[in-house]
Amino acid sequence: MGPPGARTISQEAFDELVKENIDDLGMDPDEALQDAIQTLTLQGVDLSGVIKCIPGESTVQDNPIIQLTNELKSIVTSLETSNLKELSCEDENARKLIELLNKLCELCSVAGSENATVAARNGGVEALSCLCSSLDFKLERALALALKALSLIVCDLQSSESFRQCGGLKTVMDILHGAPKSLDIRANAFSVISSASTRNEVVKESFMELKVDVLLVESVKEESNYNMPSLYDAVRVILTPDDGRVAASQVFGYARTFAKIGMADALVDALCKGLGSSCLTSACAALKAVAVNDEICKSISENGGIDVILQYIDETGLQGNRAIAKSCCSLLSKLAGSDANKIVIVQKGGIEKLIILSSKFSDDPSVIQEVMSIITVLSLRLPENAARAMDAGVGDLTIRSMQKFPTSHQMQRQACLMIRNLVVRNPENRTILLNGGIEKLIRRAKGMQGCKDAATAALRDLGLDDYNV
Repeated sequence: MGPPGARTISQEAFDELVKENIDDLGMDPDEALQDAIQTLTLQGVDLSGVIKCIPGESTVQDNPIIQLTNELKSIVTSLETSNLKELSCEDENARKLIELLNKLCELCSVAGSENATVAARNGGVEALSCLCSSLDFKLERALALALKALSLIVCDLQSSESFRQCGGLKTVMDILHGAPKSLDIRANAFSVISSASTRNEVVKESFMELKVDVLLVESVKEESNYNMPSLYDAVRVILTPDDGRVAASQVFGYARTFAKIGMADALVDALCKGLGSSCLTSACAALKAVAVNDEICKSISENGGIDVILQYIDETGLQGNRAIAKSCCSLLSKLAGSDANKIVIVQKGGIEKLIILSSKFSDDPSVIQEVMSIITVLSLRLPENAARAMDAGVGDLTIRSMQKFPTSHQMQRQACLMIRNLVVRNPENRTILLNGGIEKLIRRAKGMQGCKDAATAALRDLGLDDYNV
């Protein structure tokens, strides 16, 4: 998968370039193939989805993904003429279709391969979109697999644009509005929304025009969907400003719309009623994406959001689940951006719970970094919180962690940012940290990638005259 906006080349043009290297420049076949790949790569051409073979020794049609895609297109064409709606579960064509879709999903799921892109570049998006719009809901297995395959091959900007242009967005929305309570169909349809919306602002906007916000809120409120990670992923992706082509994303406005119609409340309810570990990280990320302003952050707290997050933090410390620990901490850090929430978190013993959590994950700098991030926010302009954090043991945590993980530059940087807030209005904390040897650790961190400014500021706020050295 190439970068957004990268130049592309057709299979025919690539094959012709290899052939020219052989016929006109006298290269041997292997050299001709490698030269074509290298030349196009240096020119910034995206070669993903191009079958890189030597003309004559093998053909594009020998590729198993091409064979499956062509077979799929053939089946879709033949079934269209005989009316897909009349296809029954017992039909031989239905059995063949399910077998083909299973193979396609299996191959497109291979990590590190270009199988998904190959399928997308050769008509797979259009064929699967057509299939999904035509299959009857009674063919549940076939429709679920078609949606799964579609979520796999809509994997970049070009394929998501193909999906949009062939009417795929409306197809998926119609399926979600009309599908029976089939969890497989719904889960895979939400995955399609995520895949198609990733790094494509136009697709996000088009989904919003189709009222995806209302559909997603209603879906989160349905208890049968609670443990469906793809549902929460769809919320998160729609609200993520990840399209580099856009100077000012509209997703922050979308988040306010989501909150206005009840998404934040629905997500908090789902968290309060209990989620499996596979879902909890996705739900936390979704709620974090919704919490874009002070009003929303406060409403989440008022509806029990901070209570349930602190509860999960307690539980994950006992269970040792790093992914959940980081997700909960990341969400809590976002909610702590509200001054009112800072007070709530501290009053509920949040700082002490975070210090305990960090001791449970003392071997993982990524968890410790998240804990430091929250304490950084909690201590901002609030000297009483900085004092409480030091009383809870954050000074020892900082010194110990900076000593233990000297190469973790992100954690080192976060430690420097936290130190600033702990000492800038609390001179007594400066003495404690300096006596503990923090100056040497900060100066070492100053030489690390991305740490210079944060470390310099920490040394300055510690009261050291030579902070710029």
